[in-house]
Amino acid sequence: EIRDSIHYAKHIQEAILPSKDLIFEVYGQSFIFYKPKDIVSGDFYWFAQRGDEVIVAVVDCTGHGVPGAMVSVVCSNALNRAVKEFGLRDTGKILDKVTELVLETFEKSDKDVKDGMDISLLAIQFPSSREEDGRINLQWSGANNPLWYISASGAGQEVTLTEIKPNKQPIGKYDNRKPFTTHSIDHQPGSIFYLFSDGYADQFGGPKGKKFKYKQLEEKLLAIKDRPLREQQIILDKTFDEWKGELEQIDDVCVMGIRIDCQ
Repeated sequence: EIRDSIHYAKHIQEAILPSKDLIFEVYGQSFIFYKPKDIVSGDFYWFAQRGDEVIVAVVDCTGHGVPGAMVSVVCSNALNRAVKEFGLRDTGKILDKVTELVLETFEKSDKDVKDGMDISLLAIQFPSSREEDGRINLQWSGANNPLWYISASGAGQEVTLTEIKPNKQPIGKYDNRKPFTTHSIDHQPGSIFYLFSDGYADQFGGPKGKKFKYKQLEEKLLAIKDRPLREQQIILDKTFDEWKGELEQIDDVCVMGIRIDCQ
């Protein structure tokens, strides 16, 4: 009965997640590698579209399984309110408002709830017909989780992966909190952006039972950068399973890849 109940909760959580078809419709070149540790997940991906602007996020809530999934509902609702109800566009201000809303929710309890989330939040403003330069404007903010991107390069140029570091604070209760930083990114057509939780890099496995680690993930992404995005997802899935082997998956995993071209 408990298992049946959790499986039904999975259907509810999946209903809260944005449609992958909608995301793929906006980004034909994109993928979402989503692998919960248990039936329900503390990781989730998020998407909002408003006019010429699209906002995407990969979120890692405190814990996994049922507790993580319950926190994910609170955090997903806070993201929706910050963008749709309060109309915020600046990514740093969105995370500031989300923090305020999450704290407001948990402060109603007589318990000291310290749960919250880490997040990578990317806003893409596509050019409208009114704009002469036709540039795509990109903003990013992060709570504990970074943004990686690989820019298209000219012939003979070395391809590197660029990291934008996040604010070292979560969405949730935290001492000495500061406003989240909004990073503006100089867009180059064909650049691939990667948003992710820590589950992939933290997975134990391999011949020595060690963590996969971020360095190895970076090397893998650089090695497959020229593959179609859906094929990258298949490779990441296979690599994860081969690395994990017979060991238990230790955390939820979510990786999103988006190639942003001119529209």
